[in-house]
Amino acid sequence: MAITAPATRPANPRFSSGPCTKIPGFSLDMLSDAPLGRSHRAAIGKAKLKEAIETTREVLGVPDDYKIGIVPASDTGAVEMAMWSLLGQRKATMCAWESFGAGWVTDVVKQLKIEADVRTADYGEIVDFRTVDFNTDVVFTWNGTTSGVCLPDGDAIPADREGLTICDATSAAFAMDLPWDKLDVTTFSWQKVLGGEGGHGVLILSPRAVERLENYTPAWPLPKIFRMTKGGKLIDGIFTGATINTPSMLCVEDYLVALNWAKNLGGLPALVQRARDNAQVIWDFCAKHDWVANLAQDPATASTTSVCVKFTDARIQDGAAFAKAVAKRLEKEGVALDAGAYRDAPAGLRIWCGSTVETADVTALMPWIEYAFEAEIAAQA
Repeated sequence: MAITAPATRPANPRFSSGPCTKIPGFSLDMLSDAPLGRSHRAAIGKAKLKEAIETTREVLGVPDDYKIGIVPASDTGAVEMAMWSLLGQRKATMCAWESFGAGWVTDVVKQLKIEADVRTADYGEIVDFRTVDFNTDVVFTWNGTTSGVCLPDGDAIPADREGLTICDATSAAFAMDLPWDKLDVTTFSWQKVLGGEGGHGVLILSPRAVERLENYTPAWPLPKIFRMTKGGKLIDGIFTGATINTPSMLCVEDYLVALNWAKNLGGLPALVQRARDNAQVIWDFCAKHDWVANLAQDPATASTTSVCVKFTDARIQDGAAFAKAVAKRLEKEGVALDAGAYRDAPAGLRIWCGSTVETADVTALMPWIEYAFEAEIAAQA
């Protein structure tokens, strides 16, 4: 029996989990207002950076007494900046359920050598936060970009905790509701949910985190790009647009374009709904086919941005090779680019469903996944 390719293709085949697809209708002409060739310390540069910070606050609903800074080296730089500057005063608890969270464990345990309780969960599962001691400093990812699972809410985090919560929210911010009163440090990068360009991170500090910074000095030396205090006081300029190092004003302009798109769309509620609608398409597809399943074991923790699926058909002889072949076929057909599972994750597909993705494109992709699956089953027979 001949296997027929679907007639409809996604208009935009970019389903990469980072850098993620640009906002709908994006063109380079949108960046014409970027102050190229100007200093980021000139009035226009400072104004653009401050606008980026305050519009981030507006769209995400960050409380007025929280500090927002633009920092170097993407989300990784923001997380490292937080851990190296804040940890060590008390015991830490490291929670990891995917590869990036595991990386933070390595940095704390092997590099900083801090006493830490390490809690891990397999791909597709999540650490039970009800068993975590929040009188320690707790480091975790909100959404496991490589595992397709996320915290359903912040209910398990107590309001009267003694420790700080340090949350890597890079594939959650702008697509999931984040409970700011439960988060002391929050980080993300522009290249995820809003499809921005790489290289810049955002660091958000609660008043409790600022208090720790101003009253605690780590035992280890801090590189210049990690230093947020001087003379025991927060360097406030970092959080008003005076960045530690030189940012790309082209990337700043790109971020502003995306933020304004988000505002015009309806703000955070609209962004959250777009991601949910996209993910629901894949969840419904998995429910209708017994050869594919969501990697997330509990639907309550299933990610709405980095949706990971695995192939479960008994006829598959080599799971890793089969999944790679499916992803390669989808790319060759030009219907899904960069949709293979992360290299350290279980074999399967990882389909980005963040807010810049159009639901019609996810819908159009589903028949192609079925087509590629059937074609590869036939090829191995």
